[in-house]
Amino acid sequence: MTTIRPLPTAAPSARGVDASGVQAFLDAVDASDTVEPHSLMILRHGDVVASGWWAPYAPDRLHLLYSLSKSFTSLAAGFAVAEGVIGLDDPVISYFPEFADEITDPRSRAMLVRHVASMSSGHEAETFERAHTLDPGELVRGFLLLPPDRDPGTVFAYNQPATYTLAAILQRVTGLTLTDYLRPRLLDPLGIGEVVWLHDRTGRQLGFSGLHGTTDAVARLGQFLLREGEWDGERLLPREWLAEATRVHIPTAGIMGDAARSDWGQGYGLQFWRSRHGYRGDGAYGQFCLVLPEQDAVIATTAGTDDMQGLLDLVWEHLLPAFRSEPLTGREDADAALAARLAGLALPAATGLSAPRGDAAGWEGAAFTPYGGVCADQPGLTGVEVLRDGDGWALVLTEGDDRLTARLGGGAGWRESDATPAGATGGGLPLAVSGGWNEGDDADGDTLAVDVLFLETPHRLRVTCSRADGTFTARWQTRPLHGGPMRRLRAPRAVTPVRGTAPGDDAATDRAATADAASV
Repeated sequence: MTTIRPLPTAAPSARGVDASGVQAFLDAVDASDTVEPHSLMILRHGDVVASGWWAPYAPDRLHLLYSLSKSFTSLAAGFAVAEGVIGLDDPVISYFPEFADEITDPRSRAMLVRHVASMSSGHEAETFERAHTLDPGELVRGFLLLPPDRDPGTVFAYNQPATYTLAAILQRVTGLTLTDYLRPRLLDPLGIGEVVWLHDRTGRQLGFSGLHGTTDAVARLGQFLLREGEWDGERLLPREWLAEATRVHIPTAGIMGDAARSDWGQGYGLQFWRSRHGYRGDGAYGQFCLVLPEQDAVIATTAGTDDMQGLLDLVWEHLLPAFRSEPLTGREDADAALAARLAGLALPAATGLSAPRGDAAGWEGAAFTPYGGVCADQPGLTGVEVLRDGDGWALVLTEGDDRLTARLGGGAGWRESDATPAGATGGGLPLAVSGGWNEGDDADGDTLAVDVLFLETPHRLRVTCSRADGTFTARWQTRPLHGGPMRRLRAPRAVTPVRGTAPGDDAATDRAATADAASV
């Protein structure tokens, strides 16, 4: 087993990083109404100069990376190209000969591996739903049956089945899952510990989304990219692949935003985005690996935000100017103040009383149905029950046969627990809960409102129960993109072979996955 060594650390000033700039960034994200930060790591000249997690998120916690998964798929493709098992200029159809007779459209047959790797398959829009409709059991076939609108290589469209097809090729030619293929080539050499990837009913790991890893794993990926494929002085991946993967293959300006103002209008590489500064891998709701060659720096973030451009704007406004050309002297106090702040980061907890005013007994066993008859944000959620939990209280969320117990935080801070749904396998569902009963001198305790964090994802659910009418509402702050029941809002706990029967554990998705288009 590979020994995982911590990344080297240094004081910010010793590596030419102004701690006041990092403090200004923390001030900005903490004050933002649209950005919920979960973690931050900054590397400069190879050393970690700042790292922090907003509790209850933590350094060792796996976090769903959404489309940042694509950048790991790109590196898997790079190793496969270097080993001669795939070629960028091979026709995609050549890897799926069983479909050759029915894929007759000339543009589909002309599609090359480089086209699916660069989101330039010739389709003008996301194809997931259409491809899934054409073949619910084999997304590659459905994708190839959908004729491109234009010649491959001529137009950009952020398109999940393109990456899924690239991942399917890799898993077919290697006979390994993406994580098993990357483990000896990338993950172990970089000292990346546990990572897990969602798979579909074919047993394939998705490629375009679904990878769960720590912020440390994202930071190590960024440092590997910054060093152009070297780690600890050893070349693992040809420099030429990193140059090829991170250059612009297809323009995105006008399609994905104004090039002057948008980090999505700078062009797309091979599963990497160009940025106004450097380049990046990114995933929905603020999962970023920012690589800044000019500054010799890496910034890794996890977050829960719909305003991804806003988060990047704060990085460019506050962190970019913090990188100086020389070490800074006399900044020991500023460095120490930053370190102390980073060690104490925490998400504000929802407020509320730890127990209802007045008739507490009336809340014991109280059951609630969805307001309006159905919970629009989570239609499978059909009931909420309030129970005593020792000296405290808990919510029981009913979804089909699942009963998820979310223990309240006692009115002060976040309370962490593992909810284990009936029938689930491989461990619990990590949650943190805060909130309580309504406050105020004239409050009668007839409303209970709590926030539930699903700690291995970017997602927060606000649940409000009203005694007055016996109903509840539940609203996502950021909506899960993979859909399905809440028990799946965790890292998968079981490994499934690439070629096998449909997964039977509760971590498997019911279908390939809902399109991850919100990651742009």
